[in-house]
Amino acid sequence: MISGMDGPSPINGSNLRFDSFGDALFAKKPRLPAMGWNSWNAFGSGNTEELTGAMVLKIKELELDKLGYRYIVLDDGCYCPERDGGHLRSDTVKFPSGFKAMADLIHSHGLKFGMYNDIGTRLCSGAEVGIYGHEETDCEDYIKWEIDFLKVDNCYYMWDNATFADPQNAKYSYAPNIKSIEIDGMSHEASKADITGTRAEIKNGIATFIGTFDGTAPDHTPIGLRSSELIFGIVAEEKCTKDLHVTYASGAEEGTGQWLQVAIEDNIFFDGLLPPTKSNDSFEVSPAIKIELHEGSNKLRIMNHRRQENTLLSYSKIRRGLEAAGDRDIVFSICEWGKTQPQDWGHKVGDSWRILNDITFQVGSDGNPGTAKWEDDYTTSITSQYNKAVIMDEFAGLDKGWNDPDMLVIGMDGINDIMCRSHMAMWCMLNAPLMLGLDLRRVSKGGALYNIIANKDLIALDQDPLGIQAKRIFTTISCANPDKEYIRDNKRTDVLLKPLANGDIALGFFNLDQEDKSYNISIDIDMLVRASGDKITNKGSFQNAGSFRIKDLLTGAECEFTEKSFSSGILSPCDCKVIRITPLP
Repeated sequence: MISGMDGPSPINGSNLRFDSFGDALFAKKPRLPAMGWNSWNAFGSGNTEELTGAMVLKIKELELDKLGYRYIVLDDGCYCPERDGGHLRSDTVKFPSGFKAMADLIHSHGLKFGMYNDIGTRLCSGAEVGIYGHEETDCEDYIKWEIDFLKVDNCYYMWDNATFADPQNAKYSYAPNIKSIEIDGMSHEASKADITGTRAEIKNGIATFIGTFDGTAPDHTPIGLRSSELIFGIVAEEKCTKDLHVTYASGAEEGTGQWLQVAIEDNIFFDGLLPPTKSNDSFEVSPAIKIELHEGSNKLRIMNHRRQENTLLSYSKIRRGLEAAGDRDIVFSICEWGKTQPQDWGHKVGDSWRILNDITFQVGSDGNPGTAKWEDDYTTSITSQYNKAVIMDEFAGLDKGWNDPDMLVIGMDGINDIMCRSHMAMWCMLNAPLMLGLDLRRVSKGGALYNIIANKDLIALDQDPLGIQAKRIFTTISCANPDKEYIRDNKRTDVLLKPLANGDIALGFFNLDQEDKSYNISIDIDMLVRASGDKITNKGSFQNAGSFRIKDLLTGAECEFTEKSFSSGILSPCDCKVIRITPLP
């Protein structure tokens, strides 16, 4: 087994394995999505003690804390680029008073203090102070500094081809290409084996891409089994130990790796690197791998789930370190950009998990608001994040955690007020963490930006104690399952439904197109009740209601409504309509 800096650590304990992703790992406190302010979109690596102090004062002046915005998070750029005796320390120019003083200032205003790190060897800025190998020391320091929130990024991660890491680290993430296996002199061709999931495939008789989809980019749906295995059926006349030989060709690129896992059912017999071959199409026979067969039919699994298992292990070390040091009820924000399909395992360690790469790469600085986009082919836009998050409702909940489509880009250049308002409404319907990312000195009470971020009715959806992420129940693009189908064509309008704790339902109509939509969408009571399933708390009240109280959550207008269907009206480009429906006797 390869371990230490020569390879990822051994997986000790079945609760970190792929087969146990559905099981709990830590005792977690149910919590609603975090709300606050993060320094990255506003200032990038240029945040300072002075700027952070100014944001604290603006939070208080605007009374945003009374609406729930309580976490003040220092992102990348706050640390000294070298450790001091193994310890993290603040940048002496940007944060001369140190992190404990920063925490004291924030706490003195009744707010909560958050910080940032990376599971790799460096931060995304390149500073060689990543948490890998320093988990115990860093967690002890975080507790001493009295942090309340920790965001941990994924840059320079050694056991995957993460951002800024060596692309050849993909050798840890995929199994080699497999031609065949041999047991007791009997050969079994890969082309005749079964493949699970959707990642692996057979090409010219060779099994390749045995591993897990890279979810960082928006190319692939998050729904379904995103990992693959090669399954051989082996029959044994009695319980016995046999030598397994694998005919393989290794590589170090997306799809073809060097790390192999071999299991019979859930018993793993090999988990490590095979000797490298000359190329990914130069096949060799592996050294013997001892396996134990039981009498009768055996399911022999050839696989590599290490892309997910390694990342879970790294984040679990941090979570364990915080608890060992005296966890202060810290919100743990996993930020690996959806790369290793964290919707499968994030609930085991985190309170939220990022689902894609950054929503914008054009962050601001002191005096420059930065730039965001409504639409983009890659991840850097509001709709890129929304299109993935909107079908991930079943992964979220009070007992699990929250899908995180990244920080709010409200107030950045490139998006108008209508886009910002729809962006806010989307994130609230999706139970996303609401982390403001703008320079709050640009916000005045009663102004356009303030009215968007301080919309109490929308925030109430995000913070509703029932904790159910909205489900897409209809879209104007033809599809069989609007709640599960991954759609990236924005020339459409979506309808989202969200059951609420007091028995109300929130209904949202979102025009994702940058053109007017002339049609009027109507959703009737029967469809609402049917789509809500067992998540609605008072189905009978809706079915038997004589009328309904309707509140428009963007305008605040209320009315009593006797019709049993609810309409979008004509939506302008990128606009939305969100209503709260209360059944009346």
